[in-house]
Parts: sequence; structure tokens; C-alpha cells
Amino acid sequence: MQAIDGQNRTVDTVLLKVASRCNLDCGYCYVYHMGDDSWRTQPKLMSDEIIKHVAVNLGAQYRRQQTPFSVVLHGGEPLMLGATRLARLCEALRAELPHPCGIHVQTNGVLLADAIIDVLVAYDVGISISIDGPAVVHDRFRTDHSNSGSHARVTAGIERLTSRPDASPLFAGVLAVIDPSSDPADVYAALKATGAPSLDFLVRDGNWDQLPFGKATSDAVEYGRWLSGLLTLYLADPAPPRVRILDDMMRLILGGQSQKEGVGNTDYGILVIEPDGRIDKNDTLKVAHPGADRFEKAWSILTDPLEDFLASPAFDHYYRQQRTLADQCHNCADLAICGGGMVAHRWSAERGFDNPTVFCADQRHLIAEMRGVIARMAAQAA
Repeated sequence: MQAIDGQNRTVDTVLLKVASRCNLDCGYCYVYHMGDDSWRTQPKLMSDEIIKHVAVNLGAQYRRQQTPFSVVLHGGEPLMLGATRLARLCEALRAELPHPCGIHVQTNGVLLADAIIDVLVAYDVGISISIDGPAVVHDRFRTDHSNSGSHARVTAGIERLTSRPDASPLFAGVLAVIDPSSDPADVYAALKATGAPSLDFLVRDGNWDQLPFGKATSDAVEYGRWLSGLLTLYLADPAPPRVRILDDMMRLILGGQSQKEGVGNTDYGILVIEPDGRIDKNDTLKVAHPGADRFEKAWSILTDPLEDFLASPAFDHYYRQQRTLADQCHNCADLAICGGGMVAHRWSAERGFDNPTVFCADQRHLIAEMRGVIARMAAQAA
């Protein structure tokens, strides 16, 4: 989001949580397995009344700021809406948010039936699918509520999508959560085989009080080594898909800008609207402690104009939190690349968010590897 006249800010991404429940029960999910159970108080699905208010308010904001933004259907699992309600949602959004505003869905892919795909095609909805690699990696954590692996169902959904000429152009990419004990070569090969034009990778969530899975100590570099291995594979591939985190970091080292949150110093404020219409902070803050994603005052799309919310001191404080860094970060040579990391990963009960990211050592390891690659390539070209 960007400031307007020092107060109001323009929206660039709206995370629309249309379902509070999920048909899978992934062991690492920050929504259901990081101690915050506020999802239990939410309606299972966003109602038609809330959908109407969301669409009208977002349309008003688009006309006010006159720059396009993206709406991401999220959850839980957003496709639990079903084809009929999904169509009503997309119709309402498109009526208020014509192109070039984007509508996207982040899904686990299990429910990608033809009737659902028909709706996504009709309203030009980009599709990103969560899959962690080959079955042996994916099914370790991405299980359903009966503890059965979901890989076969996810890949079936991907194949159903990519087999349709009218739908395959909507396939935006896949999103994988890193298991640092896995082989990056196996994961890269499996994700590339999906035909996705873009791969994105997330570290496991954690903080200074609850270290991420697979990280032995805060100084250990298990994730940094894994991503360095991925970097080697990526650079050696003559026909690679895009890998967002590697592209962004290399671009930053070379003096460019990042394109998504998590690295660099560009701000990407995310507006989150819950199934009951409540407006929250970035929901990844649940990783810090229960309620960390809640504003002190309850804001709602039903009662509060977005213009008032975006101009409020509460939103301004939340927006600036990304740049409120620990003292040691300000003097770090790698700050322009890592940006201090995700806010949620900075948390400790003792110091609040006044810490470097718990992945600091991993990020510095990967940045050093990238700088070495660039230096070698420059030497070869000289």
C-alpha cells in the first residue's frame, strides 16, 4: 500500500477469507496449529450479505484510489464455498472490480472439480495451488482430517486444470512450504513437472520462543542451506519456471526491487477481511501469539468505510510495523535484501517484535551464496 497525502493509503492486496474451515489438516498450518483458535468463532463460509458489502466497499475504494489492486480468495480452503456460491462471489466482485483489477484464489487443489473450474474461467480468476513436492514430502504434513495424504488428489486437480485449454492460462503457480530435511532436487523436479509457470517457497512458521520445524537453534542455517541448494538447481536449469523468492533476492542484490512481501524494503500492506466481515491485520501474525492479528478496536466491512479505516492511526501503526526493526538490523549490510524478514517471525515474549527474524542466519547464508554467484559470473564475463 502507498500513502496518499500522508494519511490515506491505496490498497494493493485484499486477502478475502471466504471460508474459516479447511478440508485438509496440514500439520504446520499457522491458522489451526499455532495456538490461535479465533477461527472457531467465525462462520464457516462468508455469507451473501457479507459478499455484497465486501464488493461494494472494494469497488468504492477502487474508484477512489484509481489504481488497480488484487483480491485473493483465501481461507481455510476457499473452494469450500462450492461452485454456486463461488460464482455469486466472483460475479459480485467483477461487477465492482473490472480489469485490470485481479481476482485470484489460493487453494489446496483438492476441490478443483470441473464445475469449480468453469466458474474460475468465467470470471478470469488466477489459480495458485499449494503442493509441497513429491508424494513422500507432501504427504508427510499435508494430510486430511483422517490423516490421509492429499498428494494424489492435489495432482489430480492440477491435471484437471492444465488439461483444459480454457483454464490452463489461469494457472499462476504453485506454493510449497519447505521441509528442510527434504532434498531440494526432488522437490524442484516435482514442482516443475506440474507445468506451473511460477514456483514459490515458504519457510515453516515460527518465532524466537517456538523455533520453526527443522531449525535446531536460532543460529543454525538448515533453511539457508536448503534454499542455497535450490538456487544451484535453478541456475543450472536451462528452462526454469520463475522462482519468486530467488528472483526477488537476486534482483535486490543487483539494485532492483522485490515484487512480493517477505524480502526487501518495499512495503506490501495486506488488507484482510474475515468471513464475518471483520477487518484484521495480516493473518500470519497469528504465528506470534493468539490475537496478534487483531486490531484493538474491532473494524468491520459492515459498519466502517474502508476510507476511514485506511486513514486511521490503527492502520497506520500496523502499516509501519514492517519497518520497525531491531537495532542490529539497521546496521546490517544485508538489510536492503532481507528487509528484516516477516514481522511474525520476529516475535519473542520477552521483547515483542523487537528482534531480527528468527531466520536471520538462514537469510544471511543464502544472501552470501547469491553474492558469491554474482561475483563469479562477473569475473567470468570480464
